[in-house]
Amino acid sequence: MTRNKKTQAVLFVLTAALVAFAPSRPVAGQAQSGAPTFTKDVAPILQRSCQTCHRPSSVAPMSLITYEEVRPWARSIKQRTGLGGKMGTMPPWFIDKTVGIQDYKDDFSLSEKEIATLAAWVDAGAPRGNVADMPAPRTFTGPNEWAIGQPDLVVPSEPVTMKANAPDWWGALPPKPTGLTEDRYVSAVEIKEVSSARGGTGGKFIFHHAIHALVDEKGAVAGTIGSPHEVGRNAEILEPEAAYKLKAGSQLLWPSVHMHANAEDTTAHLEVAYKFHPAGYEPKRRMSTLTFGNGEIDLKPMKAGQEIHFYTTLQEHTMLTTFEPHMHASGVRMCMEAIWGGRTETLACAGYDHNWVRVYKFADDAAPLLPKGTLLHLIGYFDTTPANRNVIDPRNWQGLGHRSIDNMALTIMPVITLNDKDFAEEIAKRRQHLNLAVGQTVVGCPLCAFEKMPPMMTRPATTTQGQQQ
Repeated sequence: MTRNKKTQAVLFVLTAALVAFAPSRPVAGQAQSGAPTFTKDVAPILQRSCQTCHRPSSVAPMSLITYEEVRPWARSIKQRTGLGGKMGTMPPWFIDKTVGIQDYKDDFSLSEKEIATLAAWVDAGAPRGNVADMPAPRTFTGPNEWAIGQPDLVVPSEPVTMKANAPDWWGALPPKPTGLTEDRYVSAVEIKEVSSARGGTGGKFIFHHAIHALVDEKGAVAGTIGSPHEVGRNAEILEPEAAYKLKAGSQLLWPSVHMHANAEDTTAHLEVAYKFHPAGYEPKRRMSTLTFGNGEIDLKPMKAGQEIHFYTTLQEHTMLTTFEPHMHASGVRMCMEAIWGGRTETLACAGYDHNWVRVYKFADDAAPLLPKGTLLHLIGYFDTTPANRNVIDPRNWQGLGHRSIDNMALTIMPVITLNDKDFAEEIAKRRQHLNLAVGQTVVGCPLCAFEKMPPMMTRPATTTQGQQQ
């Protein structure tokens, strides 16, 4: 055999060995043995946690319903779901799962197992799988339907027109009569923006936020029902035993409205939908809104890890029903602590991304039950460096102001205030539901360790029970 023939033979053997032992590259759409598939493993995850936004005519820039729609975004799905609650995480649920209360209503976040499944699917070549494994498609609320069901009352705001790419606008809208002829208690609230725009995410909407209040027939402000409107906010199902009253003859006022332009001339208005309790309903609890923060903001340019601290003391026994961090572009995280009787504990921490406003509603047996005198401590964390892509110009000092490029740190929380008797009953109910032994407690319930309330809690019941008028 000549030298050339020997060389060719050796190369042939080596090539055959490399081909035999090299790992095979998966063919797109073809499942490897044991690898997750779209139809069996990925589609159920997308249905639960992604498709509410990622579907035609919704707020997301792409639909993630079919395999053909999802496949081009496979790498992005792996990257965005693996960010661990940081800015840019998808789905946009930023609660820190290593600290504080972990039980929330309507939690659409992904578990570690689900995140690993998505990553493994992408690494395997994003195979389609057996069509027979595909779950039935979800049924979504239509654009002209309401998540709270058919409303009993819908009150529209005055329309606002924004020119394409115009500067932000901040102001008030005139009040609109509710048309209500009798007092009714509200069980649910939902707000929609109705827009003439045709664009996708960031192109449909022009209302950044809109604070609303009710004015009675004499012109006096009579409080609010529901949280301020912000893009992406879910409908609010109010506490069944602590309803707000909507008075006859009242008007809906919009004292603080922040508008963003998009890429086209747009006219839009808000519609506030109310669902009522049955006639004759009377609340057993008193509900109010606790807002604190928004104080002295002094953020240095080009600096990460900046903290702003706020405190407030609870004047009554209080059940916190939600945690809503509200910051602006430089905000990256917020935590809330409760300090009582020498005990300090973190109630919740959440990352913050100004592209999404999240309201985290505590589960029934996890809502903090805090005695009066509890000191609430709010910590806002800010990053004004180029690493925070929401910051327009990292070289600028930032303080409190109305624009999104200014800053603030506050939380807006609907709360239920309780007298001594009702507070003790809620503590007992919590202990029973969680099967807590004497001396055992849980985060957010410092008095759950007591079988009976300590002496400072056993005063005769006060007469604070009632409702907000």
